[in-house]
Amino acid sequence: MALVEAIRKHNKQRVKANYFVHSYGCKQNVADCERICGVLELLGFKQVTSTEESDVIIYNTCGVRHTATARVLGNIGVLKRLKDKNPELIIGVCGCMVEQEGMADHLAKRFPFLDLIFGTNLIHYLPRFLHEVLFEEKKVRVTKLDDEIVEGLPINREAGTSCLVPITYGCDNFCSYCVVPYVRGRERSREPEMILDEIRELVAQGCKEVTLLGQNVNSYGKGLTSKINFAELLAKIDSLPGRFRVRFLTSHPKDCSKELIDTIAESEKICNQIHLPVQSGSNNILKLMNRGYTKEQYLTLVRYLKEKMPDVSFGSDIIVGFPGEGEQEFLETLSLVKEVGFNLLFTFLYSPRKGTKAADMLDTVPKEEKKIWFEKLLKEQELISDEQNEKQCGKIKVVLPEHFAETAGKSVLSGRCENGFWVEFEGGKNLIGEFVEVKIIKATRRSLIGEKIVK
Repeated sequence: MALVEAIRKHNKQRVKANYFVHSYGCKQNVADCERICGVLELLGFKQVTSTEESDVIIYNTCGVRHTATARVLGNIGVLKRLKDKNPELIIGVCGCMVEQEGMADHLAKRFPFLDLIFGTNLIHYLPRFLHEVLFEEKKVRVTKLDDEIVEGLPINREAGTSCLVPITYGCDNFCSYCVVPYVRGRERSREPEMILDEIRELVAQGCKEVTLLGQNVNSYGKGLTSKINFAELLAKIDSLPGRFRVRFLTSHPKDCSKELIDTIAESEKICNQIHLPVQSGSNNILKLMNRGYTKEQYLTLVRYLKEKMPDVSFGSDIIVGFPGEGEQEFLETLSLVKEVGFNLLFTFLYSPRKGTKAADMLDTVPKEEKKIWFEKLLKEQELISDEQNEKQCGKIKVVLPEHFAETAGKSVLSGRCENGFWVEFEGGKNLIGEFVEVKIIKATRRSLIGEKIVK
């Protein structure tokens, strides 16, 4: 606390004490960003919406894909102008990208104006890092992974009725294309009571939707003294008082059990929506990816999910052009996509990441051919999404409105229903954050159009 008070006192002596934090990448990074903002608020800084107004700028980075890394590097370079204009400006870069091999040294050399470079799992050290920069005029560069889960950090969440709650950190799967185990460390689980207490508090504050986060939520429970798995955690959350609903990301197929599916099907609060990344429909490619399941096992899971929850909606991730993939393997993926009928599909052209096994694999297919496959997959998924959306017409959905807009003289609300479809309907701003029954009357590619049911 003495360190916090020292920084607070320093901030009061300054003309401004503003901060700007921006997060790249996944929702786990967004949740980390909320904790960075919480710590800065505790230190006496005030959040602003532009880098121009800031005394502290921190970019929380993603290193999973090359495009994300390139975008971050470009945005860091732009900040030099602000540093030249205001030498007292503190600029920091943190997160997954920083943990990549050699990246911290590269950042320090390429951007000597950076004051803070720190990796994942180190947010609780931020007051110390800022103290060293402010009072000791040091450059901070720390990338050692810290396996400790620090509870009780202040959180500055964006206003709204939906909240993110991490339940695991890190990953033990070591898929051959993925850097996550190297940049976020091995898997650790939060104690169940800490999770339950956080959700209780959020619900008491008006939260209506909780999204549980982890690189693989299905393997929740590793390393805990109490014996508990993800299905049992969901059952405990479902029994909490209050009207709210629960989603989760991300679910690994190899750890998706029938017990978990049964728990979701029997629950009141767990949404009938599951994001189950398949990555490929070819067993040969799945083996090269080190995914730990076969196409047949994945389809068995899907069939069981549909049997237990007829209204379940599926999301997935697919990588196109993985090393070793030929046209036959791609067609197997296309066939799986048609068979499952995903409601939402995130598709990516394979991008090699330094330090992964896949980066050293032989890749003989020209990029132009991969792009042709990619476009075929996108067109197929568009047709499937249109069909899935049309099936919702005539159904009654419970929607949680999140946004309000005046469009063509009409007051329009939009939000998600229980199985994840985005719904728009006419209504007043007072309904934001309330569960509303809506009858679906029309389907578009972007959303469902409904009418509020008047009782």
